[in-house]
Amino acid sequence: MFENIDTSLIDWSRAQFALTAMYHWLFVPLTLGLAVIMGIMETLYVRTGQDHWKSTAQFWMRLFGINFAVGVATGLILEFEFGTNWSNYSWFVGDIFGAPLAIEGIVAFFMESTFIAVMFFGWNKVSKGFHLASTWLTGIGATLSAWWILVANAWMQYPVGMAFNPETVRNEMVDFLAVAFSPMAVAKFFHTVLSSWIVGAVFVVGVSCWYLLRKRQEAFALRSAKIGAAVGLLAALVTAWTGDISGVQIAKVQPMKLAAVEGLYEGGTGVGCKIIGDLEIPKMLSILATHDPDGYVPGINDLLNGYTAPDGTVGLSAEEKMTRGKQAIAALAEFRDAQEARDEAAATLARQKLDENVAYFGYGYIQKPEDLVPPVDLCFWAFRIMVGLGGYFIVFFIGILWLTSKQKLSNMPLVQRIAVGTIPLGYIAGQAGWVVAEVGRQPWAIQDLMPVGAAISKLETGSVQLTFFLFLILFTILLIAEIRIMLKAIQRGPEIFLKSKN
Repeated sequence: MFENIDTSLIDWSRAQFALTAMYHWLFVPLTLGLAVIMGIMETLYVRTGQDHWKSTAQFWMRLFGINFAVGVATGLILEFEFGTNWSNYSWFVGDIFGAPLAIEGIVAFFMESTFIAVMFFGWNKVSKGFHLASTWLTGIGATLSAWWILVANAWMQYPVGMAFNPETVRNEMVDFLAVAFSPMAVAKFFHTVLSSWIVGAVFVVGVSCWYLLRKRQEAFALRSAKIGAAVGLLAALVTAWTGDISGVQIAKVQPMKLAAVEGLYEGGTGVGCKIIGDLEIPKMLSILATHDPDGYVPGINDLLNGYTAPDGTVGLSAEEKMTRGKQAIAALAEFRDAQEARDEAAATLARQKLDENVAYFGYGYIQKPEDLVPPVDLCFWAFRIMVGLGGYFIVFFIGILWLTSKQKLSNMPLVQRIAVGTIPLGYIAGQAGWVVAEVGRQPWAIQDLMPVGAAISKLETGSVQLTFFLFLILFTILLIAEIRIMLKAIQRGPEIFLKSKN
């Protein structure tokens, strides 16, 4: 059905999409995190009537606005790439994948775009209550945008709620609620959004400590650091819990990804979780994957060669799946030929054969079993970076909260420097998480249904290379511009919003 395409084109198309997505994700988490923090600050202003909370919220809103604008620009390019670089994908599942993205644009983005104007320009023009509602609705709109985008991504990881239509050669949605509220989508949403709160919290704490290092706006900095650390600690703890939920889902529907992130080649029962080298926690992987210390976890070789779990569950070998995938592709061709010949009996038989094997459709495009194994080392270390930084953030936020409650943070320059240095770690953790999510599911664009090689557009490799470097230059310019504008705004400080110096 899909033509064989030069592997260099596949690699460059993947690289371009990865470049766009990773740059876009430099801006999204700060938007989601700051939205919650500045909403809390304005709520305190409305409830207490204290002007310093108003000026504090206004300062962080200014940084939110700078980041929001650049994030929108990179996000628009990302969505257009589905049509330009991934046209086979768009045709094959556009009816399903397009629905959440359309809702995101019509409802969520419209909401945040509307209320952000009131949030920025409505001070002293609308009531306090309406302005506060606008601030929260801006954040809710941004979060709803994330919801629908993550629903689309989760569907690629765990395709549900659809049926393959051989007459159109497309997957069509049959259950919208199954797509919108699949276990993978719910787990991915909470894990991703809460980890974004961590990025926002780390940013607020780090910038606040920069002011403390400079002996500027101490009261403002301590207020901001306390709110940021409280939000960050809550988010870090719940993110760890949602990570556990995600692990169970991945074990069920993406066992190869789980095996890759653990570097597990030979599975078994009571499998330990590797920390680094030969150091491991006994039975921990079985607990994380199955919530049973003696649960069975298949390894990479088990998934390639086939296995039978202790409970009798049979896992087909890669060769068997590839054979059934080729049978599905052949049955589709037979069905279409029979339709053209108006041979209803042959069409019925071909349709029956297709229905029996369509779950393995994507395996028919796999050249050899080893192609089903994602880059193990990259997934292994990206996962440990993400988890290690997650543990660090919990300790970090507890320390900041304790120091602010004891009135000691102002006199601890070492901790202040650590806080400033922690700012980029939030972004690194987020990028590592997406590496695990996306690289870990290779070679699939849609799990089990469509490999990446079958999803791309038939383009000239040179044109993709050209746009890759153009985007690299453009995104780098945007990133540098945002950093410079942010730094300038931070250096100016909150003084312009304050009626009197602290």
